[in-house]
Amino acid sequence: MVLIRSHAGQADAQAFLRALRRRYRGAGWLWLLSDRASAHTAPQTQALADRLRIRFVWLPRQAPELSPMDQLWRELKRLIAANRQAASIDALAADAAAWVLALTPQQACRKAGMASKHFWLRKLLQNFWRPT
Repeated sequence: MVLIRSHAGQADAQAFLRALRRRYRGAGWLWLLSDRASAHTAPQTQALADRLRIRFVWLPRQAPELSPMDQLWRELKRLIAANRQAASIDALAADAAAWVLALTPQQACRKAGMASKHFWLRKLLQNFWRPT
């Protein structure tokens, strides 16, 4: 799921949680793998997550190699922003959004490192119980 916002603060994290719950309205508890950015750990964000039945699963500090989003972000920067001069920050943001939105789910998983046989959550994902 992609939520395009001009900021990345607490209100934006909360908007993402609301959008996530709308997208998965009929699901039970949602588990969200996340870093410990202040927008995610803020008491108001945590309270909203609890009301929306969303649990944060915290990644270790200073471990971007464990985060699929950080891997995807690194690939985006390499392909879209590195050694390039954009006409404006808005143009760069539009190019980045277009790149992300053009990815198929399979491409996103591959670029995020989730398709690797060495992906650290692979065993959990393969054996995760899903209700029928």
